[in-house]
Amino acid sequence: MIERFSKLIALLIIVISTGCNEGTEKNSTYFGGKIINPKSDHVVLYDYKSAIDTFYLNQDNTFLGELTSLKEGLYYFNHGNENQYIYLEPRDSVLIRLNTWDFDESLVFSGKGSTRNNLLIDCFLDSEKEAKMFFSFYDLNPNNFIAKVDSLEKIKLKQFEDFVSANPNESKSFLNILNIALTYPLYGHVENYPIAHKMKMHDDEHEMSYDKFYKHRKRVRFDQDSIMYFNAYRNTFVNHIYNEVYSRGHQMKSDEFAIDLLETIHKEVSNEHFKNALLRQTILSHFYRKSSCQFNEEIFNTYFKYSTNQSDRDLVSKLLRDTERLQIGKRLDDFYITDYNHTNRSIHKLIKYKNSFIYFWNPKYASKEYIASRVNFFSREFPDVNFIGVRIDGYGKKRLPKIDIKEQYYLDDKSIANEFLTSKMPRALIIDKKGLLVNGYASLSSNNTYYQLKELAKK
Repeated sequence: MIERFSKLIALLIIVISTGCNEGTEKNSTYFGGKIINPKSDHVVLYDYKSAIDTFYLNQDNTFLGELTSLKEGLYYFNHGNENQYIYLEPRDSVLIRLNTWDFDESLVFSGKGSTRNNLLIDCFLDSEKEAKMFFSFYDLNPNNFIAKVDSLEKIKLKQFEDFVSANPNESKSFLNILNIALTYPLYGHVENYPIAHKMKMHDDEHEMSYDKFYKHRKRVRFDQDSIMYFNAYRNTFVNHIYNEVYSRGHQMKSDEFAIDLLETIHKEVSNEHFKNALLRQTILSHFYRKSSCQFNEEIFNTYFKYSTNQSDRDLVSKLLRDTERLQIGKRLDDFYITDYNHTNRSIHKLIKYKNSFIYFWNPKYASKEYIASRVNFFSREFPDVNFIGVRIDGYGKKRLPKIDIKEQYYLDDKSIANEFLTSKMPRALIIDKKGLLVNGYASLSSNNTYYQLKELAKK
């Protein structure tokens, strides 16, 4: 494998040298690499608007592409269901090497332009580790919390200053990205602190000195829509908006919070693509957090007022219609689901005289591992409840790990269950021993579901 990668580097050197020997000053940028344990046959490079190019893997899982009109800036590449950032300049020749079994941790850059990118991936991995550390910091009072942030900030700023000193000719564009990669994740934790501290400690009585606690706001810029896809920037921006809305006195999970948040996103995000993405994320997160068929029409009207993405609007419209198809307190109409022996099974027979939790899942919206972990948690807590898993999107053999296959099913195209799953979005039904619907749109991700199941177990 190393020998093949070395051959790719040698080929890249030959290609570049040949271009130079032709007597013309070429501004081509080369991007290539080696994918170990590939998940697909290609790698796609994106800018903030759209896909730039697709590079197909050779038989030895290497690829190499030439970009003739690329502008300097931050990009990202995708392989399988994962992606990572890459900073490119004209005449760069960057090669990647990664193992999909450990995508981010195994990623290494080489070639001209690799120093910047290895530095950015180190920043990313450090911020991932720090995120776990900050979870415990949210227990602290404001003064102790901000002292932790200040200490880490000094280290980050020293790293930045050292890089600038060692690279006096580095472009302002990259230095901006590096500064964001190093420091913005810290500022994101500061913006998240009031909400996270309240949720963890049930305590928001501490007074905070605005100038001391939010001093980072004098340095950050929240007007850089072209890098909204950059996690370090986007997460900090979103945390800032959430904090601003929360500071107006709304309860975090309230309908008023959701409406104000939608309004704020509309006012503060000018890029239409990212505005629509944040609006969709907000409306769906609020809906699933509520974990109920009942919804506030004003929230959805606010969403439809501002979203211009027709595909997103259609999805949310289907979601609303799906909620209306099943009525709480009514007996669930019979429908069949199919087991992995390809036998159709009546839902009435499967849930007869049993408290039941039927969860319809779709791997497009949550990983199989996450779904399985939540279901196993609930089933341990409520062993007398009948858990039935149904894959929405058809006949695929892929099923949930670490869950008995006898408790797993899928839908075929003819099942009438599809009539209340037109959005293909996940939903769960809570049904009591009498076969009556207790909740028609429960969510595996909502804390409310635990309390709903707890009440069901008492019946």
